[in-house]
Amino acid sequence: ALLCCGRGEVNIKPWEETLRAIKKGNERIKWEKREPYAYWKGNPLVSRDRRLSFMKCNLSAKHDWNVRLYKQDWGQEIQGGFKHSKLEDQCTHRSMVPMQHFWPIRRKNRCKHLKFAVEWGNNHPHMAEAIGKAGSKFIEEALTMRNVYDYMFHLLNQYSKLLKFKPTIPPNAQKLCSETTEQGLWKEFMVQSMVKSPSDKPPCALPPPFEPQAIQASLDAKENKTRQTKTWETEYWKKTK
Repeated sequence: ALLCCGRGEVNIKPWEETLRAIKKGNERIKWEKREPYAYWKGNPLVSRDRRLSFMKCNLSAKHDWNVRLYKQDWGQEIQGGFKHSKLEDQCTHRSMVPMQHFWPIRRKNRCKHLKFAVEWGNNHPHMAEAIGKAGSKFIEEALTMRNVYDYMFHLLNQYSKLLKFKPTIPPNAQKLCSETTEQGLWKEFMVQSMVKSPSDKPPCALPPPFEPQAIQASLDAKENKTRQTKTWETEYWKKTK
């Protein structure tokens, strides 16, 4: 629901509009003109154990891990009209997205892993740009709302087969829709994302489960790519000692 309708409290618009804006923002600055750092902006107090340790990799007087991390103050953004929190305006840094869609970062010694990832990207700009474009293309083509609705249909359909009781609406439940929502961003986003007619196509066919051999082959391929980055990183740190 949050994906299709957005999040009114932090001005994140419905996904289809957000996706178009991100794509447009992605084209605003060419890859070679972007800041050559890993970039993140958000609330470090969400998943605080992971994110607060992540913030230690930020630029300091002692270290530059090639990372630029920014704390998002939502209270300030709400008062200022969300001028500095648009997702499409954050496409100014080079994203390290594993050898196809993203670059794997291990939790232990993550600052060193991040620094090497950025160094590798800066030294291999064409390969890094290809990874970034592949990641963006995956989002644009695979994460369409049609695919999301197909996924939701199959998920709920398969889940319903596991139920051993008949679901009922609780007596005190409140209906949430555009007609019952007060004026504001929530209502605006709900109206924008409203599906006005049924689809003219049935949902995609659910493929059969993967065979164990296929699953293992996929896991092995990912492990091989991760192992390759480990080898490159080990060689890098040996040379910089």
